[in-house]
Amino acid sequence: MDPDSNQAEATRVSVCMAAYNGAEHIREQIDSILSELGPGDELVVVDDASTDKTRDVVSGVGDSRIRLIPSSVNRGYVRTFEAALAHSRGEYVFLSDQDDVWIPGRVQRMVDALQDAEVVASNFSFFGQQPRAIESIRLRSADSGRRWANLFALWVGYRPYYGCSMAMRRSALSLVLPFPGFLTETHDQWIAMVANLAGTMHHVEEDTLRRRLHEANTSPKQWRSLRRILAARLMLLRAFLVAVRRIRRGSPAGTDRPA
Repeated sequence: MDPDSNQAEATRVSVCMAAYNGAEHIREQIDSILSELGPGDELVVVDDASTDKTRDVVSGVGDSRIRLIPSSVNRGYVRTFEAALAHSRGEYVFLSDQDDVWIPGRVQRMVDALQDAEVVASNFSFFGQQPRAIESIRLRSADSGRRWANLFALWVGYRPYYGCSMAMRRSALSLVLPFPGFLTETHDQWIAMVANLAGTMHHVEEDTLRRRLHEANTSPKQWRSLRRILAARLMLLRAFLVAVRRIRRGSPAGTDRPA
């Protein structure tokens, strides 16, 4: 039997982190994650060709549960998260930013929620800078099953689905991966879109992490131009059509990605 298959059976939780020039904060985040993991779990860190000491910091933790996967070229956070998910081996797969801090009990709370859902997203608190008003909108458990309302709110930018607050069952990856080739941002909106369309999304109302806000966050700090907003909405509309096709087939579309 393939040794990777044995490892997949033994791994309960995989945490997938995209890292890029995160040396300043990544150790604090890693420590908060490792304290949540069991001895057979894993933290998959894909480094997106960092130019600082990120790889050295990750390697220096010295924990066998960390799998550091360096990239020779910078591909951006969407492709880096995609790679981390593809390398994961656990039954329960979490997404993680490099600069947040997990609240104790996060893994168990999310795993409990995943007993009745394929994908879950939680609320979170902030530290560092003040959040924008739209970032302070919270998920409600009562909205979990309102998939069309969730999809519309997601499309207009009102529903706060953030990858750092998400976890999924391994079975969900067959629909989520690969990301559509045209997707250049908001991989988290893509995941939430697939989950809501499939009727497998659940909202966890509790805060399960503290999100660090600073100038280097990938989320925009200011309102974007109308042109960029419209381009983002059109991209999500394209993604919606891809998601519909995948769910109808029950498996990923091989023609979603450019050759």
